[in-house]
Amino acid sequence: MKNLILIPTKRELTAFIKRTDADGFKSVKLAVGEYDALQFPDFHLVIARGGLGKAQFAVQTQYFIDRLPELKVVICAGAAGSLLDNAAVGDIVVATETIEHDIRSYTGNVMPRFQPEALLLQQFESFKSKKKKYAIHFGPVASGDEDVMADKRKIEVKKQTGAIAVAWEGAGGARACRFSKIPYIEVRTISDAADDNASTDFFKNLDDAMGNLAELILEWAGS
Repeated sequence: MKNLILIPTKRELTAFIKRTDADGFKSVKLAVGEYDALQFPDFHLVIARGGLGKAQFAVQTQYFIDRLPELKVVICAGAAGSLLDNAAVGDIVVATETIEHDIRSYTGNVMPRFQPEALLLQQFESFKSKKKKYAIHFGPVASGDEDVMADKRKIEVKKQTGAIAVAWEGAGGARACRFSKIPYIEVRTISDAADDNASTDFFKNLDDAMGNLAELILEWAGS
């Protein structure tokens, strides 16, 4: 059985692999249809780029699901902006719910909600008491095709959703996995505070933040 880790962008994926290489966990190339992926045989992991935005991420998630018949789990893993006051750069956010906050109709915001696989959530909860250089937070993640990079908008999204972090792609992956009945969870690392400094903080912090996420994912896969 294989576990699929989909990382939205090439930049995030490069930072993730940079850390696994530095820690001595070598990957091998794996062709999945027309897409290139990386496989960690010792961990039963396949890691690939999922694409930017909810729609592209959903399409590529479904593409991999259809071509990996032994697929057991899908994890959306990438960077996020923090909506918490006490979260530090490099902290991990495990979604207890993925909330699609940017769907609007004449009745107002619809905000579909997607629950993670309960067993997956429990597995990640088992890591929260272990001593780490970063904290692990559990709560809703707001998902929408929008860069939240201003204090005013950050407050609006937090009030609207009750989320503790904001990112793009999670709802797309959740939709594909719900359709195909594949266990799914969204796990993010804090790269910025979704505020007026986010556009520079994201690039400055990405390598360290994705390194922490790589560490946690491999710990989960090896447990």
